[in-house]
Amino acid sequence: MTELAFSTNAYTEYELPEAVRRIADHGYSGVELLGDDPHAYFPEFGDEDRRAVQDALDETGLEVSNINANTAMGYYDDAPPSAFFDPSVVTDDDEERAWRVEYTKRAIDLAEAVDSPAVCLATGRPLPGNPPEEAHQYLRESLAEILDYAEDRGVEVGIEYEPELLVECTDEVLALIEDVGRDSLGINLDVGHAAVYGEDLTDTIHRSAGHITGVHLEDIVGGRRGKHYHRVPGEGDLDFAAIFDALSDIDYDGFATLELYTYPDEPDRVAEEAYEKLSGYV
Repeated sequence: MTELAFSTNAYTEYELPEAVRRIADHGYSGVELLGDDPHAYFPEFGDEDRRAVQDALDETGLEVSNINANTAMGYYDDAPPSAFFDPSVVTDDDEERAWRVEYTKRAIDLAEAVDSPAVCLATGRPLPGNPPEEAHQYLRESLAEILDYAEDRGVEVGIEYEPELLVECTDEVLALIEDVGRDSLGINLDVGHAAVYGEDLTDTIHRSAGHITGVHLEDIVGGRRGKHYHRVPGEGDLDFAAIFDALSDIDYDGFATLELYTYPDEPDRVAEEAYEKLSGYV
C-alpha cells in the first residue's frame, strides 16, 4: 500500500532535524530529506549532522522515503531562487561533472545510513556548447559510476525527469533505463512534471510500472502544458483519485512524497492541508 511522505524542501527556514520533527506532527509516515543547502549539502554535512538527523528519525519513527539530490544550490554563494541543477551529471566540464558524481555518491551514503531505499537525480540541461548527443554520453558515463556505487550499498537511483531537462518525459526516461540496462536505475516519478509535459498520468504510471523508485506529488494549474508551479493538492487540476488508483493498479507499495517547496513561509499549513486532502487515498 502506498504511504504518504513530505519533503523537507518545504522547510528551508528550519534546520533539518527540526523539519523532520515538524513533518511528523502532521501524520506522515515518511520524510524525504533534501540533499542540498540548507539541509544536507554534502561538502558541509558531517557525522554530527547525520547523527542529529538520525536522532530525529528515531524520535519520530518516520521512515525516509528518498534523498532528493536533484539540485546544487549550495554550490553557489548566490544561487538563484529557482531550482538550479548545474553542475549536473551532463555538464561538459570534466571537473564539474566529476564533482556532481561525487556529490551523488555522498547522497547515496546518507541513503544507506538512514535506510532510504533511493536517491533521486535530475539530469540537468544540455547547455550551449553541449549538444544533446554529447550530453547523453556524459550521462551514461556518470550513471555507470554512480550505479556501481549505489548497487554496492543497496540503494536505487531514480531519474526525475522534467520539461526542458535532457531527460524530460516518460518516453525518454524509459529509453534511458532500457539502454543502461541496470536494475538499480529507475524513475522518481513527479506527477506534476508529467502533467506539465502533457502526459496522461494514468498511462504514465502504468507504463512506469516496475521502475518507480519514488513518487513526487503536487498539484498543477493547467494540467497539460500548464504552469510548473507546485501547489497544494486541491488548488490545481490534477485528479489525485485517478493517480492513486493507477498506483494501486500497478501494486506500487512505496512512498508518495508531497513536494511543496513553493511554500517556504508556511510549510506547516501546507503539510497539514496536503495530508488532509490525500490521506483518504492511502
